[in-house]
Amino acid sequence: MEPESTVTTCYRHTKVESHVRCTRCERFICPDCMREAAVGHQCPECVKEGARSVRQARTAFGGRITAVPLVTYVLIGLNVLAYIGELVRPAIVDRFEMLGAGLVGPDGGHYVWQDTYPADFHTEGVVDGEWYRLLTGAFLHLPPTGGTFGILHIVMNMVSLWNIGRVVEAQLGRVRYLALYLLSALGGSVLVLLLAPHQPTLGASGAIFGLGAAYYVMARRLGADMAQVNRFMGGLLLWLVISAALTSWQGHLGGLLSGAAVTLAYAYAPRNGRRALVQAGACAVLLVLLLVGTWTKVAELTGAQ
Repeated sequence: MEPESTVTTCYRHTKVESHVRCTRCERFICPDCMREAAVGHQCPECVKEGARSVRQARTAFGGRITAVPLVTYVLIGLNVLAYIGELVRPAIVDRFEMLGAGLVGPDGGHYVWQDTYPADFHTEGVVDGEWYRLLTGAFLHLPPTGGTFGILHIVMNMVSLWNIGRVVEAQLGRVRYLALYLLSALGGSVLVLLLAPHQPTLGASGAIFGLGAAYYVMARRLGADMAQVNRFMGGLLLWLVISAALTSWQGHLGGLLSGAAVTLAYAYAPRNGRRALVQAGACAVLLVLLLVGTWTKVAELTGAQ
């Protein structure tokens, strides 16, 4: 009678002799299946199971910690691509800039809104159902020959987005950061619609003012040295005043207020299992308020015809 074989093999590679056991499940594993652990080695399945049970690191505001500001890169890329599109087809600006209510004449020219207008004119802007302008205008900028700033408009905004966006994204995580950016852009456009519906506006400034407000709120919540933060906010508010004469202060203020509201919800939501729900709910409430404000103003403008 032959003695029973004492050769042990890897549970995954049954033809490979193995004498090492996984420290968790105690199955034999070969060198190809060994994963170094704090004590001994583990098999691939136990390593995966352990990774699922490890709590993901989070920022102080509940976002996932990321080393690469991917959303900031993408937003800058979209703004630059939109600018290139403007250079190739200048008509993009008239078609997608933020405009609450305007008129287009029979010659295709754009005219200032009037409560009553000739039958051969037609409306354009948000009042004409072009609600997408509330966001698309935030990705367009003045062309090189456009007004006081020209190409400096996009250069200044993208430099600001690069400097502030990376910091805010690192603290909030990608999803919260993107929601903040879009709601700030939307808030800026809605305030333009409410206060200056016949003024065409464009630029990422509203969203960037929202990021500036977020930077301030987060710094206070984290107990940072406020001297430098206050200097930054002083410059931001100074630009808000200057913009009253040069650009759309309504868009800047709307973005600032929306960004502050969103970040206050992020920063002071209860730190328990409901935090993400509270934060998402606050964003949803702000979105609903902005849409209701838009609908109300559109109804007012169209009712005046």
